[in-house]
Amino acid sequence: MAEKLKVLFVASEGVPFAKTGGLADVAGTLPYALMELGVEVKVLLPYYGAVKQGKIPTAPVAENLEVPLLEPLSYPFDLMAPTSPDYPFWFVARDEFYDRSQLYGTPKGDYFDNLQRFAFFSAAVLPACRAMDFKPDVIHCHDWQTSLVPVYLKNHWAWEGLKAGTKTILTIHNLAYQGLFARNKFYLLGLDLSLFGIDGLEYYNQINLLKGGIIGADAITTVSPRYAQEIQTPEFGCGLEGVLRNRTADLYGILNGVDYQDWSPETDKLLPAHFSRDDLKGKAADKAALMEAFGLNKKLAKAPTLAMISRLADQKGFDLMAQVLPQLMALDLTVVILGTGDERYHRWLAAEAPKYKGKLGVMVAFDNKLAHLIEAGADMFLMPSRFEPCGLNQIYSMKYGTIPIVRATGGLADTVTPVGSPTEPGTGFVFSDYTPEAFLKAIHTALEAYKDQQLWQRIMANAMSQDFSWKKSAQKYLELYKQLV
Repeated sequence: MAEKLKVLFVASEGVPFAKTGGLADVAGTLPYALMELGVEVKVLLPYYGAVKQGKIPTAPVAENLEVPLLEPLSYPFDLMAPTSPDYPFWFVARDEFYDRSQLYGTPKGDYFDNLQRFAFFSAAVLPACRAMDFKPDVIHCHDWQTSLVPVYLKNHWAWEGLKAGTKTILTIHNLAYQGLFARNKFYLLGLDLSLFGIDGLEYYNQINLLKGGIIGADAITTVSPRYAQEIQTPEFGCGLEGVLRNRTADLYGILNGVDYQDWSPETDKLLPAHFSRDDLKGKAADKAALMEAFGLNKKLAKAPTLAMISRLADQKGFDLMAQVLPQLMALDLTVVILGTGDERYHRWLAAEAPKYKGKLGVMVAFDNKLAHLIEAGADMFLMPSRFEPCGLNQIYSMKYGTIPIVRATGGLADTVTPVGSPTEPGTGFVFSDYTPEAFLKAIHTALEAYKDQQLWQRIMANAMSQDFSWKKSAQKYLELYKQLV
C-alpha cells in the first residue's frame, strides 16, 4: 500500500481554537476534508490565550524545544496538543508571545512585536516536526504570518534534516495584509542580509514577509479563481502585482469551501428553530429571535431585515455603508450589524445605533452564536466589499436562504449568480461600481423582488440549492500537492 501523503498546515489561526476571519475557517476545516481523501494532515498554530482558556483541554507533548537560527529570539518553547485525538492540531507555546487577549493587536493597532512573534512561530516549525516525528511532503502556509517558512526551508532547513524534497505552498487569504516591518529589524529573522533585496524580502526599504513567501514557495494559491487574476493587476495587487505576475505559472485560484456540518439550517445546533429549502417555517421563528436579540421593533417583523457580519473595515465596504445608512433607515426595514474592527467604525456605530432605536441593531463583538442566528433570521445579507478574496458569509447566507447583495469582486463574483442572469438561476443581487449609488440601487432592486414573495421564494430555493462544501476544493488541493511532490 502506498504511503499516505503527509501535509503540515502552518497557520496563525484556526477554528475551533482561535479566529479573527475566514483564514481560521479554512485552517480548521480543510484538513478534515483532506483526511477524508486519505491525506495525513497535522495543523500547527500558536498557543494563544484563547486556546489556553478555551473549552478544549490541551496538554504538553514536548517541552523546552530549541528554535534554530533566530539568534536574538532563540528561546525554548513547548509543544502542546488537545488531549482528545479528534483534533489534528498542535500548538507552539511561548507565553510572552502568544498568551494575550487578541491574536494580532487591539482596535488601536497591531502588537509592536508581531515580527518577532511570527518569525519565531515560523522558525518553530522545524523543531515541532521533529517532536511530532512528522516529515511532511508539503508544508501548506497561510498568509504573511507564516510566509517565512518557505524562506527558512530554502535557506536553512535543507541542512537541518527535514525531509529532502519537502515542498511549500503559500495560500494568500488577503493580499492587503503583507507583514511590513522596519528594515532595522531584519537581524531578528536569522537570515543572511543578502536576502534583504529586490529579489528577496525588501519592499520600498521595508521588510515584506508576504513577498518573501511569494518568491520562496513552490506554489502560491489564493482563495478564489477571480482573486488569483485580480491580484496580478495594479488595482488589486497592493504593490505586489509584478512579483505575482513573475510567478503566474505557479499561481492557482482555488475557491474556499464551507463546512455544512456547522453551517446548515437543517442541523444548526445554535438555532432556536430548524428549516430547509422545502420547509421554511422555522426561518420565521429564527427571525423573531433575531429581532428580540437586537431589540428591533416587532411591528417591522414582516418588513425585510438586512444584515452584516464583518470585520469593521474599509475593505468590507463600511465607508459605503456609512453613506447609505440614513437612506436605508428612512425605508420600511431593519438592519443588524455584528463585528469588530477599526476604532472609527466602532465610534460610528456607537453614535448611529441610538438614533435608529428599534430599526438598527448593533453588536460590536465576535459572537459565533449570534452570527448563526443572523444568518438564519435575516432576509438579506450585505457584502459591499471593495475587494473580497473569497468571502464565506455570502456562502453561509445562501444556505440559510438569506439572499446576498454583493459587489462583483473576487470570490463574491465567483459564488453569487445575479438574479436575472440569462443562463443560470439567480442566487443574489450584484453591483459593480464601488459607489454608494450602485450599492443602494442593488438594495432597492432586492427590496422590490422581496415584495413578490413567490419570486423571493424561488430565489431562496436557488440559493439554498448551492453546494460549496469542501469536497471539490479539497480535491483540487490534493491534485496540486501531488503535482508538486
